[in-house]
Amino acid sequence: MASNEQILTTRQGHPVQYNQNMRTIGSRGPATLENYHFLEKISHFDRERIPERVVHARGFVAYGEFEATGKIGHEPASKYTRARIFSEAGKRTPLAIRFSTVIGGRDSSEGARDPRGFAVKFYTEDGNWDLVGNNLAVFFIRDAIKFPDVIHSLKPDPISFRQEPARILDFMSQTPESMHMLTHLFSPRGIPATYRHMEGFGVNTYKMVNAEGDTVLVKYHWHPRAGVASLSADEAAKVQGQDTGHATRDLFDAIERGEYPQWDFYVQIMEDHDHAELDWDPLDDTKIWPEDQFPLHHVGTMTLNRNVDDHHNENEQIAMGTGVLVDGLDFSDDKMLVGRTFSYSDTQRYRVGPNYLQLPVNSPKGLKGGPNTHQRGGLMSFGTDLAPGQNPHVNYEPSITGGLEEAEKKPNTPPEINGQLGPADLERTNDYLHGRGRVLHDERLGARPSGGGAGRHDPGGRPAGPGALPVAPVHDPRRLRQSCGRVHRQDGGGCEASSAASHAELHR
Repeated sequence: MASNEQILTTRQGHPVQYNQNMRTIGSRGPATLENYHFLEKISHFDRERIPERVVHARGFVAYGEFEATGKIGHEPASKYTRARIFSEAGKRTPLAIRFSTVIGGRDSSEGARDPRGFAVKFYTEDGNWDLVGNNLAVFFIRDAIKFPDVIHSLKPDPISFRQEPARILDFMSQTPESMHMLTHLFSPRGIPATYRHMEGFGVNTYKMVNAEGDTVLVKYHWHPRAGVASLSADEAAKVQGQDTGHATRDLFDAIERGEYPQWDFYVQIMEDHDHAELDWDPLDDTKIWPEDQFPLHHVGTMTLNRNVDDHHNENEQIAMGTGVLVDGLDFSDDKMLVGRTFSYSDTQRYRVGPNYLQLPVNSPKGLKGGPNTHQRGGLMSFGTDLAPGQNPHVNYEPSITGGLEEAEKKPNTPPEINGQLGPADLERTNDYLHGRGRVLHDERLGARPSGGGAGRHDPGGRPAGPGALPVAPVHDPRRLRQSCGRVHRQDGGGCEASSAASHAELHR
């Protein structure tokens, strides 16, 4: 006999005495409409799934904490930012992280050649900060107006519902800015061995703001203390044949064993102006900032130490967004960042609902007292954001009867912008020779980029068509050296060995 705490009930709290059969007239007779327990049970089952993410559908969430060094490199963090998350050595901030694949659906393989999502939600004392990035440092496009196009090209054909290499190559060959991302994707780093052995990058350019309102441009990097490990196409094919969720299994089991993965957090810093001396634009997310010119500065360490209690509540319903920034961190005019900021919050309201921020996994739990807003009502609202002593009758501002008030204004140096309003590409694109000393990827590696034989991005198949122009893949040798220094193949082959071994795979 179960204890009272373990008795099955309906969601209304009524004990369920019969859970094996519906109520019928006799053992073979018709069921009756007043089967409330059955109706509640089956109706909820019919609605258990919410729309999956258009991209990053398959993913896994874990929890942990971030410990700051109190410095950015050798300088006090306050020199660059007034964000309190970085302010003190040893300061710890709880966080959630979601690793994901990008193009496949919710049940797709984690062994495919595909970018990986690396999205972190910091529950800071100043509210949530979301850093939504990938495992590769650059992206396919630099203007958000092309985002639907690049994703459509990577997704299955709208008629055959098969991912067609010709469609991908058709788009990419007409989009020169994508070549940098393609060389990363088809390099040895294109198939991470596990989430624990994967780098993370903010990809977009952000700003930091200090107490005086001065700003700098920044790029964010995560480096795993376990090292970076990748799979070859053959290794990935073997893994996929045994377990399509191997990366989730690896992360979950490691945390359960108490082997808590860690990543060091770094920033690159650049003065906040257009840098006309560079032959590329700092706001271009298809470019990296060479580390010999803009070195990495260590700011802290992330440790993951807890798995989720419920996959749906904490993974399917977690909502990340590039617009979620705390005081001391700000946007740049990176065109992809601007577009992502609208798109992410828009899709969360469609996918999870207008009150998705009330869900525990999305609520700013690091904020004392919780959020104070005038937001009321809407689908599935289950609380009101009232400050202590706030007049509950006042859901507007300003008011002299005990309503909420504006926060104290802090110094800020807004940019001065001059120019003509209209659609325009960046002036310094340099899609083939980004940075100085750029060489052909073939010359650097001695072969072809790593093969696409595993997963969805196999570049074989029918040709893209007569309009497709061949584009020579190029790569920054400095970035390649940096990557090869951190990457170790499971067979010990390194970058050169992996590329040479996969030459045939690219064309098979």
